[in-house]
Amino acid sequence: MSSTVIVRSLTRDRPTWLIYLQLALFATYLYGLSAALPLLRLDQGVSQAVAGLHGTAMAVGGVTSGLAMPRVIARIGRRLTTWIGTAAMTAGVTLVAVTPALPATLLGYGLASAGGSISLYAGMSVLSDHHGGAGPAAINEANAVGVTVGIGVSYLISALAPTPLGWRAGILVTPVAAVLLLVLMGRVWIPGDAGAGGAPAREVPAARKAPFGWRFHTACGVLFCLVAMEFLFNMWAAKLLADRTGMTAAAAATGLTAFTVGVAAGRFAAVRLTLRVDPTRLLTCALFVTLTGWAVFWIGDRPALCYAGLVLSGVGAALQFPLGLARVIASSGGRAAEASAAASVWGSAATGVGPFALGALADGFGTHTAFLIVPLLILCAVCGIAVSSRRAAEARPPAP
Repeated sequence: MSSTVIVRSLTRDRPTWLIYLQLALFATYLYGLSAALPLLRLDQGVSQAVAGLHGTAMAVGGVTSGLAMPRVIARIGRRLTTWIGTAAMTAGVTLVAVTPALPATLLGYGLASAGGSISLYAGMSVLSDHHGGAGPAAINEANAVGVTVGIGVSYLISALAPTPLGWRAGILVTPVAAVLLLVLMGRVWIPGDAGAGGAPAREVPAARKAPFGWRFHTACGVLFCLVAMEFLFNMWAAKLLADRTGMTAAAAATGLTAFTVGVAAGRFAAVRLTLRVDPTRLLTCALFVTLTGWAVFWIGDRPALCYAGLVLSGVGAALQFPLGLARVIASSGGRAAEASAAASVWGSAATGVGPFALGALADGFGTHTAFLIVPLLILCAVCGIAVSSRRAAEARPPAP
């Protein structure tokens, strides 16, 4: 990728805010079910590995929807696709809220992930098309809005857990917010974006399409590492916080709030940076910030130190998914919808492989040792970025 810095502006119109709010709705599901997992495990009385199967169910749902997404979009258009995804996501969260039965909650996590992935990745491809060169900044800001909402949801679940209402009342935010969004902005959409039966805007015509190259698949592999890393924090940081500090599971759920505070701060602060700084350099720096935060959290044994590590980890993780997804789209040769579908498959696989692997290792060696997966993923991501960026630079002709 080029290191040339081009200053761009970002226009936030009504359709842009629709995508932002759809991502905020996605965040209510993602952070809600993530914060609820340790509490759900206690309700069900299952091991950490079995609880990790909820992450696997999310992966299966996301991979399935990612494989189907290109055909669905081609048939009904991206507008209807995002709302169908929202409906499925809402149904999955509601299922988890109404029953503690393991088969039902696994189905709920999977269904919510399938719908959420459709809404997220289809929406991100539209946002990238709509804003052109400022697409990475728009994607980053959309995720900043989403994670801000996630902070409130994760805190709400933690606050409701010891009350008569219980933590399940907290995840009902998702269906309530979905109905409100549909009523208030159901008719809003991106001008010029294709409707049912049309090809997505700016897509390369079918006759010109060729298989994606190795650089695209490398970008997908990097995205896999980034998503897996973020989900490890989302699903298991609270457990490690409880183990290291002696906090109760309900109190330790605030650890996810600390992480999401860092993510929100990092994403809002990074909006201007993504308009002015080389995305590859920015992503690499973010990975090293995450590594530093992980080290502080991993060695900490007091709440204050652990919270500081989680906030710093969140600041680094803030840029990872937006910039990782932007790299996948940028490597697709103008095929944003297909690239987003592929990203959904890789990202969804990461949500299952990462948390389940950590849960299995935690059962055998403890959560503290299992969290060593994080620096391993950072190393793999940095290597993938370095190799693809170096070869991209070598492939560019010398400046005249």
